[in-house]
Amino acid sequence: MPDAKPCCSVPSSADLPEADRVFLEQAEAIPPAPPGIRAELRSNLVSVPGGIFEMGARKSRFPDDRDSPRRKVRVSGFLLSPTTVTNAEFGRFVAATGYRTVAEQEGWTYVFHSLLEDPARHPDHPPGLSWWRKVDGASWAAPTGPGSGLDGLEDHPVVHIAWYDALAYAHWGGLRLPREAEWERAARGGQARMKFPWGNALIPPEGFAMNTWQGRFPDENTGDDGYVATAPVTAYRPNGYGLFNMCGNVWEWVADRFGPLPEPGRLPARDPTGAETGLARVQRGGSYLCHESYCDRYHVHSRTRNDPDSTTGNCGFRVAADL
Repeated sequence: MPDAKPCCSVPSSADLPEADRVFLEQAEAIPPAPPGIRAELRSNLVSVPGGIFEMGARKSRFPDDRDSPRRKVRVSGFLLSPTTVTNAEFGRFVAATGYRTVAEQEGWTYVFHSLLEDPARHPDHPPGLSWWRKVDGASWAAPTGPGSGLDGLEDHPVVHIAWYDALAYAHWGGLRLPREAEWERAARGGQARMKFPWGNALIPPEGFAMNTWQGRFPDENTGDDGYVATAPVTAYRPNGYGLFNMCGNVWEWVADRFGPLPEPGRLPARDPTGAETGLARVQRGGSYLCHESYCDRYHVHSRTRNDPDSTTGNCGFRVAADL
């Protein structure tokens, strides 16, 4: 068994901008849950076998993602939550700790325009991304803004989650975020050189297997897969390791800083932990907004980056632990 790693390999607070330093210190200060709750949370995880696998893609559609070429990586066995953390689970954490997410502290987050009753009331958006609207008062508990709530969404993934928020939950549960190589090992579900956990077909013969965008992005989502926003965390079939929605639904934070994947070498890299420096963190899996015309990043090898204080309505996380 490899030497124990600190949870998520967090940076020193001295290396961070002031706001990020505060968020990190708040996350690390969360007191651990009682032993019974920690044992319960751990018991809900499933075992992912260790071994050597090929990480990455033969050729990347997005070279800046740095997800190619394939390279062999050795990962030790570990535990991973079969689903992303749900609204109900995150609500339990908040009720126990009083934790306030980054979006709640900053007073706003980004909501996808078509989910708003009147997008014109929220004109502010990032440059070139008019479909993301800055909504004051939106948060994990009010996902489309003031007046919205979680009724009927208890088993959906919690969203508007920053990397620091995911770290706080993991600390509370005595868990950690998965490392990027672990995440991809798990997502593949025992399959090799496949685009998805079930094979290479976007839609397998049995029907839709993940929650992504159908129609004309960003204005028309037909919802042919059953959902126009998030789906329940156990929607669709699990992969070969019993894990749900490793592609689509919501982007998932992992522990690693963004950087190149491990260099291909004579021997497989063993339990890599990502870049040593940098602020941006890796997200994996794609989301319900991914579409081949714009963000074809819903494959098991796909990755993107985001600042750890970034929050949007399509970003969540799952948790892991050492065996």
